[in-house]
Amino acid sequence: MTKGRKPEGDQPLTGAERQARYRARHAHAPVVRYRRPADRRSRHQRWRDAVDELVALQSEYTQWFEALPEPVRDTATGEALQALVDFQLDELLAIEPPHGFGRD
Repeated sequence: MTKGRKPEGDQPLTGAERQARYRARHAHAPVVRYRRPADRRSRHQRWRDAVDELVALQSEYTQWFEALPEPVRDTATGEALQALVDFQLDELLAIEPPHGFGRD
């Protein structure tokens, strides 16, 4: 019983030779790396954006909950939606985060 393929030469390749052959085969493939763009918003603006996103999501969850049939409102999904709808975001809306030291 033979395993794998037969060596091309008299001797099997060493690890370094196999690595060199692999690198030669893959040398033409360009390496593309993408960097995420830096978030240039201030902490204050990021806070405002996050709170606005939470308010928008709560509105969507409210619409979803109101569209549920009455028997489904007692399920785990209905209870989770009810908790999201009942969550008070008023305190978050009222918070005005401090500005940085001349950086914001």
